[in-house]
Amino acid sequence: MDESKPLKVRLTFSVILVGVSLLFAAVVTDHWAILSPEVKEYNATCEAAHFGLWRLCTKRIFMQEQSPKEKGCGPISLPGEHNCSYFKHFTPGQSSEIFEVTTQKEYSISAAAIAIFSVGFAIIGTICVLLSFRKKKDYLLKPASMFYTFAGLCIIISVEVMRQSVKRMIDSKDTVWIEYSYSWSFACACASFVLLFICGITLLLIALPRFPQNPWETCMDAEPEH
Repeated sequence: MDESKPLKVRLTFSVILVGVSLLFAAVVTDHWAILSPEVKEYNATCEAAHFGLWRLCTKRIFMQEQSPKEKGCGPISLPGEHNCSYFKHFTPGQSSEIFEVTTQKEYSISAAAIAIFSVGFAIIGTICVLLSFRKKKDYLLKPASMFYTFAGLCIIISVEVMRQSVKRMIDSKDTVWIEYSYSWSFACACASFVLLFICGITLLLIALPRFPQNPWETCMDAEPEH
């Protein structure tokens, strides 16, 4: 039996925990994308927005005269009045307007639902790994690795759905947005995909039984897993 296997598992699991943390940060925060309307008058306020899977936040920014190349409102980091609200399809009992923004309802719901699946897979995978540590049941590492891989695939699908949603909002004539950029929550989601997917496969390879190293050795000669 490979004596370095427990160390490899713990190192891989440490990196996976970083990916899970990035996943949670991406899902619960509201900085996936930043939207900016065209600024026609300067020395006045304009309204930029940033949003995530659940909420949209707007910020009223006082715009001074800018260079001719810059037509949008912002940057969003400038001081201003900040207000957030959940999307109406997540709060059907509320009648408040979402700051005159037309959202792509189907895309938004799909991205949020897929992200929830990703979180669920990550939690189940973590439970399997912790049980394998406590009960010395190495066979739990195999399903754990698959759950982490599925979590990574789900979050990258959610990222693509969100990207299509932003593109449709920019292209739509019903919205005032002319510029967009992706923010740190979006980057967290992409980074979590890379870590969860790669480390999930790595964990699976570590959990597999050792292959024969000599022609006369068979897989049956390897020490059985506990």
